Amino acid sequence: MQSKISTFFKSSPSLRQKSPDRASRSDHLVSFGAENLFKEPDITVTFKRKNPESNGENNHASNLKASKECDSEGKMKKIGLVKCKNVLNNKRNYAQLYLEIGQSDFLLHTCKICGFRYSTGDEGDEKVHKTFHKNYTHGIPFKGWRSERIIDSLEKGRVILVQEGDPVAQQNKVQDVVHMMEMELGEGWILHKQCKVYMFVSSQRISGCLVAEPIKKAHKIVPSAVDEKYNNVPAKEERSSVSLLFGGVNLQREIMRKSSAKRSEEGSLDGVIVCEKDAVPAACGIRAIWVAPCNRRKHIASYLIDAARKSFCTGVYLEQMQLAFSQPTSLGKAFISSYTRTTSFLVYTTSNSE
Repeated sequence: MQSKISTFFKSSPSLRQKSPDRASRSDHLVSFGAENLFKEPDITVTFKRKNPESNGENNHASNLKASKECDSEGKMKKIGLVKCKNVLNNKRNYAQLYLEIGQSDFLLHTCKICGFRYSTGDEGDEKVHKTFHKNYTHGIPFKGWRSERIIDSLEKGRVILVQEGDPVAQQNKVQDVVHMMEMELGEGWILHKQCKVYMFVSSQRISGCLVAEPIKKAHKIVPSAVDEKYNNVPAKEERSSVSLLFGGVNLQREIMRKSSAKRSEEGSLDGVIVCEKDAVPAACGIRAIWVAPCNRRKHIASYLIDAARKSFCTGVYLEQMQLAFSQPTSLGKAFISSYTRTTSFLVYTTSNSE
């Protein structure tokens, strides 16, 4: 066996002439013996295809390898720069959006004018509040319809009528107006199917609305003794003087104040309406009246009532005593008394008939 191995590794004469070093190398290998040859490990070399995108990563790796060969001080500096770079890339936002100092409306703020509740500082909420606030104070946007039932055309605007059976678009606009009215007058009672809705349109906005319904009877309100006393008591003048002394000069100012009967004497009668027991005939019931705050005291409510008297009953112009009003608020009572020129107008009880 040894002889065969030796002959296998024995070099040819031509090779000996060309490379004399090879002979000494082969003799050196033979001198190890067969056992040493079989104990040598096999070395396998594998190759892996590299992605072209990884060139930058390889360059970065080579740079890091080169940096490791630097001295300890340079190495620490480079590590510190890498850490600082990572911290700057991962910035955190510590901005405080709200400041709580014990306010009652910390989460939601309530507008004192329109009553809308929104979150201050939230851009979306503030935008919605701004739109709602403008609609509440100036009226609901309205571009008009091709087929409008115009009752009155005035210099300040026009009065249109919407009733049962009108197109869906008109009914939807009425629902928007009624929703705005419910913000002040309460929900769930203003509108039903038999109602006629009169809307005052000015500057492409609905700035007033009146809801009327057919009725058969109403009750006459009884003027309270306080109202008569308030109307009959003349105003009294009260004088008071104020003196100012500057050295030897005495300045005296005289103040004149007019006092009237105080309505606080009403006490528990405030908000209570007393009516006569016997009912009287009535044709039109004014269920609700609403005017946008920025358009009040411009006779818009009077225009709406005049339009209702003109068109509620076909071919008949209703008298004031044929109109009845639902239980009014204090402001409503003052307006009705001014419109009818009496404190004993007609009132009726509303019903949510569908």
